[in-house]
Amino acid sequence: MSEFTNVTVVREANVFFNGGVVSRTVIFPDGTKKTLGIMQPGEYTFNTGAPEIMEILTGELDLKLPGSDLWGRIGGGESFEVPANSSFTMKVISLTDYCCSFLG
Repeated sequence: MSEFTNVTVVREANVFFNGGVVSRTVIFPDGTKKTLGIMQPGEYTFNTGAPEIMEILTGELDLKLPGSDLWGRIGGGESFEVPANSSFTMKVISLTDYCCSFLG
């Protein structure tokens, strides 16, 4: 899906890691939320409250998921899931455009 209709966009940006990661929250009529954002090259660790699906629209990064010591490469057109109450680390290689869907 390349566009969302009938949604509410929260005006204030979500800014993490001194601007290395910036997103906007989109709220759907049924109350579900997504964030649309950009990640600059760098290493970032995020903690989750709810389960998430991260869709990488463009860009490339190395990813270490919860419970794993292994890094995997992921790029545009790919996605990954992260369980609730966990953390994951990304080493962003190139400017990355993403969509994060919150499942809980």
